[in-house]
Amino acid sequence: MKVVGFNGSPRPEGNTAQAIGIVFEEIRKEGIQTELVNIGTKKLSGCIACFKCRANKDKKCVTSGDPMNEYIAKMDDADGIIIGSPVYYGSMTTNTKALIERCGQVARANNDMLARKIGASVVAVRRAGSNFTYAGINFFFGIMQMPITTSTYWNMTLAKEQGDIQKDDEGIDTFRNLGKNMAWLIKKTKG
Repeated sequence: MKVVGFNGSPRPEGNTAQAIGIVFEEIRKEGIQTELVNIGTKKLSGCIACFKCRANKDKKCVTSGDPMNEYIAKMDDADGIIIGSPVYYGSMTTNTKALIERCGQVARANNDMLARKIGASVVAVRRAGSNFTYAGINFFFGIMQMPITTSTYWNMTLAKEQGDIQKDDEGIDTFRNLGKNMAWLIKKTKG
């Protein structure tokens, strides 16, 4: 069993990555493998609605020149998927949105290949936009027919400067519970 986490932050060791790391700690305690993929510094484009993935049905996006097909393959191979993003101007980062758009289009074109994989969102926010970002990521999981993992609060941390998550006790507890719940859900559905 494996969970892949996508960090949509341009800071590979920032608060979003640290939040995913806290979730991963709990998942690994249950014997489930984890992999973190930092997508925040990659040059990724959104879906151009060419619909060639519908014709090709090869689990790939025809847009080339970026690592998106690698990400799609990682999602296909995983039992659980975490998508994390900091909040930029009230929403998810551009790279997080590109991941959702293109992976979603390819998944739908290939017999809903993400259906029944377990999803979880992770959000780092300075102040406003956390619920909107949290909902946007969860909308993706919902339309992909993926059960969404929840916690004791919305999966977010109040953190501005790198490392501020370490001061957010409630956020840390939320992410720990998220990891426990995700591992439990994966084992119940995939074990």
